Amino acid sequence: MAGTLYIVSTPIGNLADITLRAIETLKAVDLIAAEDTRHTKILLARYDIHTPTTSYFEYNKVQKTDYLLEVLQGGQSVALVSDAGTPGISDPGYRIIRMCLDNAIPVVPIPGPSGLVTALTLSGKPTDRFSFEGFLSNKSARRRNQLTALKGEGRTVVLYESPHRIVKLLEDILEIYGDVDIVLARELTKVFEEVRREKVSASIAHFASTRPRGEFIVIL
Repeated sequence: MAGTLYIVSTPIGNLADITLRAIETLKAVDLIAAEDTRHTKILLARYDIHTPTTSYFEYNKVQKTDYLLEVLQGGQSVALVSDAGTPGISDPGYRIIRMCLDNAIPVVPIPGPSGLVTALTLSGKPTDRFSFEGFLSNKSARRRNQLTALKGEGRTVVLYESPHRIVKLLEDILEIYGDVDIVLARELTKVFEEVRREKVSASIAHFASTRPRGEFIVIL
């Protein structure tokens, strides 16, 4: 019999934000496939989990998907985790999940934290209809085209952005959407959690004197 792939959600910051079921699963499986094993081992040490780990990230996903598939077909169980939150969202987790489903290997979700949902619920923006776009293109022309297409949808838009590109994204939003109210969230559940609710122009002015740090969730 084939093993089972468990999609295990892990904390987005505060290590106490993990479910009992997630801890039990990480202890019980034969192998943990982690986006960054160094990062994951901090969580495992906190909860005295000694399960072997292997890396599974964007640049080794092709060969590691084949390896994990062999492990699962051999009857062993694997837990898929990302650096933070729920695997499969803006990470390569989709590939192994799809391969398991195509090969009749059981896939079981272990729900828990998600940066997307956490930021959306605290934003104060409408949550009944929203569009999650993850990271937009790093090419300015394509990014502006993506924002233009999103403007006409009439839904709350949730984006991810790196500290290196956040100002460029904000400038594009100002150009296409105008000086609208946005929400910027970073370091959620961590010691230096910050949520800014302001006009786009105010965010741009803020970063003119303050260096952006951490990954951002942008809601408009």
